[in-house]
Amino acid sequence: MEWREKAAFRPYVDVLLDQLERRADGTVLRYLDEDVTGSTFSASIYRHARALATLGIGRGSLVALFAPNCPDALAIRYAANLLGAAAMFLPAIASAHHRAAFVARLQPALLVAFAQTAHLVPAGVDARVVHVDAGPVAARFDRLVRVQSALPMRCCARPDDLAVIVSSGGSTGVPKASRRSFAAYSMLVGAPSREDRRQLVNGALAYLSQVLVDNTLAGGGTVVLKPRHDAADTLATIEAERITDVLLVEPQLFDTMDHPDVRRRDLSSLSSITHIGGSAPAILRRRAIARFGPVLTHTYGASEAGLVSVLSPSDYLSDPHLLHSAGHIRPDVTVRIRRTDGTLAHAGQTGGIEVKSAAVAQGYYHQPVEEAHKFNDGWCMTGDVGFVDEKGCLHVLGRAADVATVDGADICPVQIESPLCALPEVRYAVAVAAAPEDVARGYGWNAVAVPWPGKHIDFARCTRKLAAACGVNVARAVRVLAAQRVPLTEQGKADRAAIGQMAWLAGAVPGAICA
Repeated sequence: MEWREKAAFRPYVDVLLDQLERRADGTVLRYLDEDVTGSTFSASIYRHARALATLGIGRGSLVALFAPNCPDALAIRYAANLLGAAAMFLPAIASAHHRAAFVARLQPALLVAFAQTAHLVPAGVDARVVHVDAGPVAARFDRLVRVQSALPMRCCARPDDLAVIVSSGGSTGVPKASRRSFAAYSMLVGAPSREDRRQLVNGALAYLSQVLVDNTLAGGGTVVLKPRHDAADTLATIEAERITDVLLVEPQLFDTMDHPDVRRRDLSSLSSITHIGGSAPAILRRRAIARFGPVLTHTYGASEAGLVSVLSPSDYLSDPHLLHSAGHIRPDVTVRIRRTDGTLAHAGQTGGIEVKSAAVAQGYYHQPVEEAHKFNDGWCMTGDVGFVDEKGCLHVLGRAADVATVDGADICPVQIESPLCALPEVRYAVAVAAAPEDVARGYGWNAVAVPWPGKHIDFARCTRKLAAACGVNVARAVRVLAAQRVPLTEQGKADRAAIGQMAWLAGAVPGAICA
């Protein structure tokens, strides 16, 4: 009989603190062009932990933060986890009513706001609120932190304790909040990471950015924090900071690759530009590769499902046809495709994408009805439609609501976007399902087309191109809107509500130009 010793559980925050101690004199964070060393950052974590403890935070508590991309925001989350408490970076939901409802549903023990985010705190919130660099003296958390000891502390987290709650992108409505225990989240961020990695993080911490920060720091790398994404600033930062890794949501990728500064910036330090999303026209991916070189990595996943598939540079260099896919399914992930009749699909058959892996969230926080629809026996129903081909590559057609059967064929957004992007006047295009009132007018999709500088969208030519590629009935069902930019959510994804508003303002005109 074989006996195997079970490895002792180590929460990710312990691993991260070990790396900070090992790199006490080295730079672990760059913020506002200043270095933060390992010893400085670990001292900040311990001080914040003691300050949280004086406010009654411990195992079973939830600390929620309206936080900018800054070291103190990260220190507070790590401090909460060090105490065995859960933490969540809150999304900056535009609607004050929805934001208040979201916070009320979470019921945090403590709500932390910064000077940059104080306006996001809902009026009459039923939680203790403290402020950093703002607010009344009695609620100044940063002052409480300054008088605390920076001596090391023992981590109180247990494997099954709730650790982290992550917001969904909210592109289909009010964001959802997926939850993971310390054991599950530690596994999620514990993937190997290079020690020479210099990760640029310029997206809101409420989403995937926090996972990238944790994985980079726990692996011994360096994180460069920027308040937000801007194409020119991103390119300048890559050059100045010798960035090796950057994450861009697809609209941000195409905005950055077409910026004129691409030609004058030294981007030779880059080893990976990861872009996320379900799908993207291959014509745009080829343009990105031509601009940046063989560093493009496409990943498909979700806050609930974790990372599902990866299309690496070596993949598309060996087989250019793979640019039409979301890449190979990860070895530790199981994917099944469920057809509309409830049966499981075979290779090449389209249906709903379901995912099972150790990275799948354990459910939604305080959302039992939504949880029952999304999670079942370890499986996550992604809400996306796609298929797996004979080579084992995953193809994501889009959200189920965006895919429709026309003349016996499944039509998805990328099939609309690709012919539009092939037109000489169109730089970028995004297609989403039309609102019910537009469906009543005969439209199935709204497509926003962004022209090249000095060019104008020819709506008649768009219709002819769609008819040639997808058929006359599809072309008639697509409403093309011209705009200088695609409206985006806080996460950088196409803002469906804003696109719907653009279509509503345009009225029933076959083609429309929007600001």
